[in-house]
Amino acid sequence: MQPHILILGGTTEARELALALAGRELETTISLAGRTASPAAQPVPVRRGGFGGVAGLAHYLRAQGIDALIDATHPYAQGISANAVQAAAQTQTPILALRRPPWRPVQGEVWTDVADADDAARRLGETPKRVFLAVGRQELAPFSAAPQHHYLIRSVDPVEPPLEVPYAEYILARGPFKESDEYALLVSHSIDTLVAKNSGGAATYGKIAAARSLGVQVLLLRRPAAPDCDSVASVAQAVAWLDQVLARKAMRGV
Repeated sequence: MQPHILILGGTTEARELALALAGRELETTISLAGRTASPAAQPVPVRRGGFGGVAGLAHYLRAQGIDALIDATHPYAQGISANAVQAAAQTQTPILALRRPPWRPVQGEVWTDVADADDAARRLGETPKRVFLAVGRQELAPFSAAPQHHYLIRSVDPVEPPLEVPYAEYILARGPFKESDEYALLVSHSIDTLVAKNSGGAATYGKIAAARSLGVQVLLLRRPAAPDCDSVASVAQAVAWLDQVLARKAMRGV
């Protein structure tokens, strides 16, 4: 029987890892939360939807005979990452977190570190601003408390219901986004403030670089605490970790 690997996905790295494993003698499944209506195509079988908390994920790991669990979810997907660590502990399943490093400011660049979306909405202040919200649909609600600003909101799927503010424009788009395109977007909408997550990686860094070039204020939502398990920063490192796990299992005859 081939080893069965479960990837908790939803990121570019998860798809790249699945692609790296697709041609090997493994049964690989990638799990997507189901929040995106039309997710990007994946090179391995896909499971969609939640597991039902720690107990549901633990049941899935046992029922499917998962040999290794790789959490390659978004750095801000704190809930599923915490559940994954607990479920892996309960089932004694080897677990690894694949986490892209956060962005770091370059010389002369000043970012405002904010605790969360509520904090970001407060930090915008009373004076009306033209704000590009690049935080994802799940983080938009707090900005209804700051209706004096003009908001530009970009998401993969439509925002339903819309933000309860008088001035909001919505763009549907999926990354990666080029710096030149982000620059043009900020200029055409006269953006003076960017609110984003410190997601890391190259796919969405264009808006950060464009904001720097234009002198746009940047508010970055603080990353949640990393999961308490082994962690790597690249797909190659994740593959190497998996090779070691499977080699140890083979030596034990498991």
